[in-house]
Amino acid sequence: MPNRDYKADVIIAGGGLAGLATAFELLDRGLQVLILERDKPEKLGGLAKESFGGILMVDTPLQRKAGIRDTPALALADWHSYAEFEPGDDWPRQWAETYVHTSREMIYDWLSARKVRFLPVVNWPERGMYRRGNSLPRWHIAWGTGFGIIEAVLMGLERHPRRKNLTIHYHHRVEELIRSNGAVSGCAGRLEDSGEPFTASGTVVVAAGGICGGDLRKVRQHWFREWGDPPPVILNGSHIFADGLLHDQVEAIGGNLTHLDKHWHYAAGIHYPNSPRPNHGLSLVPPRSALWMNAHGQRIGPPPLVGYTDTRYLVEQICRQPGQFSWQILNWKIAIKELAVSGCDYMTAFREKKKLRMLKELLFGNKELAGRLIREAKDIVTADSVQELAAKMNALETGHRVDPELLEAEIASYDAEIARGPAYFVDEQLRRLMNFRTYRGDRLRLCKYQAINDSNARPLIAIREFILSRKSLGGIQTDLQCRVLDRQGAPIPGLYAVGEAAGFGGGGIHGRRSLEGSFLGSCVLTGRRAARAIAG
Repeated sequence: MPNRDYKADVIIAGGGLAGLATAFELLDRGLQVLILERDKPEKLGGLAKESFGGILMVDTPLQRKAGIRDTPALALADWHSYAEFEPGDDWPRQWAETYVHTSREMIYDWLSARKVRFLPVVNWPERGMYRRGNSLPRWHIAWGTGFGIIEAVLMGLERHPRRKNLTIHYHHRVEELIRSNGAVSGCAGRLEDSGEPFTASGTVVVAAGGICGGDLRKVRQHWFREWGDPPPVILNGSHIFADGLLHDQVEAIGGNLTHLDKHWHYAAGIHYPNSPRPNHGLSLVPPRSALWMNAHGQRIGPPPLVGYTDTRYLVEQICRQPGQFSWQILNWKIAIKELAVSGCDYMTAFREKKKLRMLKELLFGNKELAGRLIREAKDIVTADSVQELAAKMNALETGHRVDPELLEAEIASYDAEIARGPAYFVDEQLRRLMNFRTYRGDRLRLCKYQAINDSNARPLIAIREFILSRKSLGGIQTDLQCRVLDRQGAPIPGLYAVGEAAGFGGGGIHGRRSLEGSFLGSCVLTGRRAARAIAG
């Protein structure tokens, strides 16, 4: 017999943002809620707590104030263009439509009521390379990063008038779904540390994340076939417990899993400095003025790779290169202006809400971040000449040799075009930079056509970058009430799925690509909709 036996109206397996949003909405409706979280208390909030905190939302007050005329119809057209939905993707299409039409009410207004504030300048990633992405800026950056979002939600939960209806148990690993009379009536598992068994009775909501973490075996198993073999080195930028354990359990009771080969990887991952986790990765926001090179020092392209365009395209092209990794070549001046990290631990001015410091970094460059990365990251080397830089790159990466003459020629060709002036730009990267600079939100964080081998901008910097596993775009198939569907398309009574576990909605709301920022937003949206469905 189990040593622990819990009961609640609703059992939520996972305490990330999707699970917390579900719990919040259930408390609003007077239900008894139990969250079973595998991690320790300070990690409550999951990967969202470690994120940069950008959220895609449509037709918000911040967009209107900036004169950005966005509409759900335009956002949906962009979404469909980027997603490339496949025949039979009915639920993902419906979820995409639901997202763009309700993001203001269900996400922006809800987070604002929780005292989450956003930076006044709306950001504009994923504009598209060969397919149209975001036609307008939609990426709202939370003041305080993802850390601030989770802190605000947790504070709201603690102050909730029905807080006594919520119980949270930590170090609890859900391993099994319990069925009775054709319905899911609870779950069972063990404590992470002691192995002590437990059972929990109630309606079950799976909020345990995707399959892109853990030991990466599922990432390789479900690698997108058209990309060929997965890279020999994949860094893990997902949650350590995003291991697909509950996906397997849902499938075992007849639930339908879809699009498990659709992942949202990042192209600019480096080894997380001083991390004890094997292959733990840190996701850089790639500087747009840097040159993206392959393992031999040749510029990748044509066309050249540029950040803020199409992340999936970047990953696909790098996977076709020798060694399936890349180098970004830049200098100190570019680094302090453009280099950033997609996470809260290194973006300290944002996370700690230090407005004056953030303003100083925007005006004079983030020297602290660039210096810290250079000191701590083993994938970054610096030098005072291209020849010295190539030598250090070859010392770091012994499996593939950078050709110093080729590297120097590629840099010289790019710098020469910058010297001729914008009127004569034909390089696709420089033309994109010209376009980026027309939007004030990009102009703040973008160098003005900065040459690489500039004696006034040294040291030269080379960053070795690997594909970094981040999020699962596929998952447990659900309807618009977040009910888990079986292989015949019928709901499984008593079982719901939210957030990344559900492919952020319908088993694949994003299709092949994300417009970026729709991950955190989907966690809030699916959590709230699941709770409303459960409460009737």
